[in-house]
Amino acid sequence: MFKKILIANRGEIAVRVIKTCRRMGVQTVVVYSDADAGSMAVEMADEAVHIGPSPASESYLVADKIIEAVKATGAEAIHPGFGFLSENPGFAKRLEEEGIGWIGPNAFAIDAMGDKISSKKLAAEAGVSTVPGHMGLIEDTKEAVKISKDIGYPVMIKASAGGGGKGIRVAYNDKDVEEGFPAVKAEAKSSFGDDRVFIEKFILEPRHIEIQVLGDKHGNCIYLNERECSIQRRNQKVIEEAPSPLLDPETRKKMGEQAVALAKAVNYDSAGTVEFVVSGKDKGFYFLEMNTRLQVEHPVTEMITGVDLVEQMLRVAAGEKLAIKQSDIGINGWAVESRVYAEDPYRNFLPSIGRLKRFHPPGEGKLGEGEVRMDSGVREGDEISMFYDPMIAKLITWGKDRDTALDVHGEALDRFHIEGIQDNIPFIAAVMDQDRFRSGNITTAYIKDEFPEGFDGVPPTETQETQLICAAAYVHGFLSRRAALTSGRMAPVPEARREWVVILGDKQYPVTLDLGGDGDAEITIDGGKTHTLITDWVPGQHLVEGSLDGKTFAVKFADRTEGYVFRHRGVALRALVCTPQIAELHARLPEKPKPDTSKLIISPMPGLVVSIDVELDQEVQEGEAVCVVEAMKMQNIIRAEATGTVKAINVSAGDSVAADEIMVEFA
Repeated sequence: MFKKILIANRGEIAVRVIKTCRRMGVQTVVVYSDADAGSMAVEMADEAVHIGPSPASESYLVADKIIEAVKATGAEAIHPGFGFLSENPGFAKRLEEEGIGWIGPNAFAIDAMGDKISSKKLAAEAGVSTVPGHMGLIEDTKEAVKISKDIGYPVMIKASAGGGGKGIRVAYNDKDVEEGFPAVKAEAKSSFGDDRVFIEKFILEPRHIEIQVLGDKHGNCIYLNERECSIQRRNQKVIEEAPSPLLDPETRKKMGEQAVALAKAVNYDSAGTVEFVVSGKDKGFYFLEMNTRLQVEHPVTEMITGVDLVEQMLRVAAGEKLAIKQSDIGINGWAVESRVYAEDPYRNFLPSIGRLKRFHPPGEGKLGEGEVRMDSGVREGDEISMFYDPMIAKLITWGKDRDTALDVHGEALDRFHIEGIQDNIPFIAAVMDQDRFRSGNITTAYIKDEFPEGFDGVPPTETQETQLICAAAYVHGFLSRRAALTSGRMAPVPEARREWVVILGDKQYPVTLDLGGDGDAEITIDGGKTHTLITDWVPGQHLVEGSLDGKTFAVKFADRTEGYVFRHRGVALRALVCTPQIAELHARLPEKPKPDTSKLIISPMPGLVVSIDVELDQEVQEGEAVCVVEAMKMQNIIRAEATGTVKAINVSAGDSVAADEIMVEFA
């Protein structure tokens, strides 16, 4: 076994590899850019080497700097994590020539499988079912339109060297291809340094299911069941689970055996993933691609099999034979993972960069009837940078069955508190509670189908309404009593203020509040049932956690100048707690009209202006592309909300813009 390895990556995957290396007694070296100088990975590793400026193209993607760091520290091998150089066959080949160990598959396998065009040809030769499409290179947009028509819409335009959901567009007509093809080429060039693009048939109502494989250098290869990754947004996985609620043992075996056959065809000798698109109607499956690296969602496989995939990668790279046989692999319970991203779900999931003023993840270990695992590379006070992927953390939960794993996941999300940037936790939590998701009837179009107008929160259920009313009444009553006691007015102030009105959103709820002395209260809502609340909440905490009528709950809480904001799952409501007289006056206040921004093109996020596609005095139609803004390696086309004439252009291509900055104005 290696004594020291270098991790050529950053963030949560670097921390993840370090944890396994510590357990195995292997020393670790991490490399870091300017942006990651104070990161958790740098703090946890035994050694750290600075490799350059923040942009990945000047640090993590520079092979010479990585190799220099290996030689300077005496590391014996490199673990590439995922992204960056992890699927670069040239880098793997160079390490072999330099006598440096590579904790990943051989360069031939990476080259053969890493290119989506050649991998599909190899898969077809190996007898693996493949999706209809055009595997040759496409020179220009005109040719792309012709090919798309020949295949038949809808089609998927994909970067050959793509990954991580980048460099992908679905086109339903010629116009989509005309816009999408050049955008994919640009993203591919920017993210992967390779602008080759191919087009394939987009299968309607598809499910994305992948098989985890593990091979060694002695010809052994096994599969570790499947992962369901159908909950995606912009082709980026958001929620994954293992096993899949669709597959039966027979289909699982067929997919696993095909994945192993493909892996053996290229002498695969590490952890890898064979991805399939699967029909939810007949369980027919078709090869998509093979990822010749560790996947972001690997923890769900680890949770149901008990296999540490990072450990196995190290052992295989060191020349050991697999100690695990196919017959050793079973399915123990169910695991669910959600990716917590720095993005604003209320603004079409646009990136939200900045500093983590508060970062309180749920604790690892037992929760409810299951278990919680947290994979993250950040701490409170760290900055989410515009230079890298917007992932903050991965939340993984395990339960004896799917319902239990989902229940525990929801409870863990309730206890996840982030401030300073926007996050997608409200959206993930809303999905967890949806009947359709709970049924397992999901496709890769799930988010588009269920949230066609984007995400704007969800209305509270009756149970949530009761929780929020009781939490608001308790918090306000507690603060009012404390203020009365510290002012020296001992009584009868608390007694005189038993009657309140909780204004939750646009509804008013009269309540009677009887506070106890040890974090308990009796709360009667509108003369109905009396609820018993028990909590250890004290001022300064951002989570009201405890039990209501004997059932555990957790509600996120923030104090505001006027009232409070309470959040639970996908629900976010302002709560005012008033005397009955004030509540009566409040009901008479007119609503403040929202400002009209239809004549402004406002940057929805911090980023870089890639292009301005209009000119002064040009008439622009509603829905027409006005400019392109790039952030976190994703290009976002900003369109006109209404027809108008361009009056002012305040930015140019190459400019950096802040969130809500006015870029273009219409007359």
